[in-house]
Amino acid sequence: MYKIAVIPGDGTGPEVVNEGLKVLKTVSEKYKFEYETKIFNFDGERYLKTGKLLENEDIEELKKYSAIYLGAIGHPDVKPGILETGILLKLRFSLDQYINLRPVKLYNEKFCPLKDKKPQDIDFVVVRENSEGLYKGLGEFKNKGAKDEVAIQTSYNTRKGVERCIRYAFEYCRKRNKAKKLTLCGKTNVLTYAWDLWQRTFNEVAKEYPDITTDYAHVDATTMWFVKNPEWFDVIVTDNMFGDIITDLGAMIQGGMGIAAGGNINPQGVSMFEPIGGSAPKYTGKNVINPLAAICAMGMMLELLGEEKPAKAVEDSVIKIVNTKLKSLSAGKMGYSTSEIGDLVVKNL
Repeated sequence: MYKIAVIPGDGTGPEVVNEGLKVLKTVSEKYKFEYETKIFNFDGERYLKTGKLLENEDIEELKKYSAIYLGAIGHPDVKPGILETGILLKLRFSLDQYINLRPVKLYNEKFCPLKDKKPQDIDFVVVRENSEGLYKGLGEFKNKGAKDEVAIQTSYNTRKGVERCIRYAFEYCRKRNKAKKLTLCGKTNVLTYAWDLWQRTFNEVAKEYPDITTDYAHVDATTMWFVKNPEWFDVIVTDNMFGDIITDLGAMIQGGMGIAAGGNINPQGVSMFEPIGGSAPKYTGKNVINPLAAICAMGMMLELLGEEKPAKAVEDSVIKIVNTKLKSLSAGKMGYSTSEIGDLVVKNL
């Protein structure tokens, strides 16, 4: 019996989560596994009414679940940063979800903005460190408001945090068993402290994985190669900030935010799965948002829970309708409503 904590969140989050849960119900019946869900309303509406974000007792309750299924965080009436820090980042940090896992996979070449690129050319995974770096929120102002003001933002990297991320990436690359190539994406020529640590750790851990080919690319070059030669990549490992940036570009070359799913992983604890496109408030309640990213995130959740056949069935169904039904992957242009797309995935399981 899997216990799934569901956080629908803000904007279109509840709509896409509803479709993911619809697919989960059907696939559980077909593949004979049991689960139960509980809804947690950690969102902007709750904050506006009560002033509450994520309490410590909330974290303790979530630790009792098998996984967390998240819709989106972000409310137009709440100042940017409050919900993201008080809910999303607190979940990641408090539950030590130190890996952000982002598959970048093109399902249909007609939705790719790159010329002459096919599904076999865009099929890689970004392993992003998810608990350190610039996202620790460390820094200070000096002479704030004055003409000689200085703002310092600190990138905090520990050997433990870096090594466990790199080691996860090597293990994932081995298990993925495709090109068996791991690329370190960084900026060693300028960020000489943090990336000296990353490069040294990467080189040392690589000695334990002689079956994995390794290479290195600066982050700016990585964005260039994503566009020019995405087929070069198999698995990429990088820090929190660079991972945040390159995965949005990855989403675009795989067809857009409507198909981009991600996981916040604690291999020894509770992991959380979400579409990466955000709350998209302008589409709220219109039944036009693409739910496929949320459905794919649910599939990733099943895979992590060990339900690999149901997870593959979900992905195969998504691939089928992306190739046979949809006019676009963008909200309002798909040729089907949000709920109709959920029904199509169910039908094609």
